[in-house]
Amino acid sequence: MTDLALETFRNEVRAFLDQALTTDLRQEADRQTGTFAEPALAQRWHRILYRQGWAAPSWPTEFGGPGWTAQQKLVFERECALANAPLLPAMGISMCGPVLIGHGTAEQKARFLPSILSGEDRWCQGYSEPGAGSDLASIKTRAIRDGDEYVIDGTKIWTTFAHASNWMFLLARTDTEARPQAGITFLLVPMDTPGISVSPILSMSGEHEVNQVFLDNVRIPVANRVGEENQGWTVAKYLLEFERGGVAATGRTLRVVGLLRRMAQENGGLPPSLLRRYAALDVDIRATEYTQQRMLAAIDSGQSVGNANASILKLKASQLYQTASQLFLDAVGEWGLVDQAAALYEGGQVVGPDYCVTAAARFMNSKAMSIFGGTSEVQKTILARGALGL
Repeated sequence: MTDLALETFRNEVRAFLDQALTTDLRQEADRQTGTFAEPALAQRWHRILYRQGWAAPSWPTEFGGPGWTAQQKLVFERECALANAPLLPAMGISMCGPVLIGHGTAEQKARFLPSILSGEDRWCQGYSEPGAGSDLASIKTRAIRDGDEYVIDGTKIWTTFAHASNWMFLLARTDTEARPQAGITFLLVPMDTPGISVSPILSMSGEHEVNQVFLDNVRIPVANRVGEENQGWTVAKYLLEFERGGVAATGRTLRVVGLLRRMAQENGGLPPSLLRRYAALDVDIRATEYTQQRMLAAIDSGQSVGNANASILKLKASQLYQTASQLFLDAVGEWGLVDQAAALYEGGQVVGPDYCVTAAARFMNSKAMSIFGGTSEVQKTILARGALGL
């Protein structure tokens, strides 16, 4: 794509955002501090993107994607982030959808992809367990075959938006005798199935994002299995490439950068010490975007991102977002020490300037970035083993 064509596309995205991001949507998005936009806001924005044909930037056109190049995807991400458009949950569009495109049956694609694309179905991820976080091979949740059904028993934890989802994709152990990675199966489970209960977990910053999900004698059809029985580890690794190496690696950070810019405009600029940190962050973001572009181009050409490359992007995404959140908190100054829970979660008044309301909660929530999706330590181990041969 030529520079002129890309600039034309950028202007098209900006014009769309100027029209589609109404005042109330912008105000609500400005109050978001969690990993993704809250479910109600995310649903509103998803419907708008769906009508525009832009809900699934990385999907092939045959399944409803816009057919964008890697450069266009990054432009779209950057412009949405700097405008602070709501960040859609990744579990459906960016995780389950690509898995079904790559590993699902024709029937599964026909059943699930349209409703993921439209936002009718809302997904959560059933990977982590109380004794198996980044070490997914240690999961204990069992799925026992009973005729044309699986019977699932166990529990999942840190399940983002399970309370607002109607489907879950999960990993369950179907063979206890095989080596850990060889006895796991990937299953699709309706959240209204008898035997499923959801218990909320509140974060230290006050959000209700994550939950613990209990599965007690939950029966689902064998047709809801993705891939072969006991081959779920292959499917899971494929999904993790999208979770760790997906297009939104810099999206969260750019949203904070946009808030920093707006705050600086209101206050006549940033102090020199913060400007230096801001400049260093900007350079790091741009370097990461070049890495993203290479990975997206590989996906576009049918290649695998690979565990090592996905881990590089996951590490950088965590580092960038935490650095930006710390910088924003420091820039807000003493207003960052004020408890803004009433304004964020109860509709109360902001104490201080509007831009300060999310600073502390975002900073606290950012600490989870180096844990979910595989801890930073796990990513470094993957790199040591895969890229360095250690």
